[in-house]
Amino acid sequence: MTRRLGIFCVVAALAAGGAVLRAAESLRIVPTVGGDRVLVSFELSDAFTDEIRETISSGLRTTFTYDVELRMVVPAWVDRTVATSEVSVSDEYDNLTRRHTLTRIVDGRVEDTVVTEDEAAVKAWLTSFTRMPLCRTAKLDASRDYYVRIRARSKPHGTSLLGWASTISGEARFTFVP
Repeated sequence: MTRRLGIFCVVAALAAGGAVLRAAESLRIVPTVGGDRVLVSFELSDAFTDEIRETISSGLRTTFTYDVELRMVVPAWVDRTVATSEVSVSDEYDNLTRRHTLTRIVDGRVEDTVVTEDEAAVKAWLTSFTRMPLCRTAKLDASRDYYVRIRARSKPHGTSLLGWASTISGEARFTFVP
């Protein structure tokens, strides 16, 4: 009995570890330094599942929230948080007009609102960002290692991003050279 329980625990741990690895692979993060700013581009490639499509087409407001952190690697200590940002993108589909109202909120401020009928535009709006400013390079120390960590979650909570996980995270490392 104890041996079966031990085998079950090992199999469960391996399955959970595989899910985390698959989640990190589906979230692609590219940090860049452009001028005097740290910019981040990212894409959640497998998040626009059939379950998400069904939720959107039902008329429920569907929101993806991304918690973005820029952290400095501190050897033998806790890594220091340099900058954070919370980005929420939502889609509210109107079944009568067959239009999507897309909204982007960055750190509590509405940045942009778009109305479209194109599902490809909806997918891109919810799952990808290009050159989002994160912070000024004046906050960074020269020749230090940094990483951008992103956690993504969806709402309504009954939906899942990849069909098996409610929160997905990933990170990308870089060295700041002015």
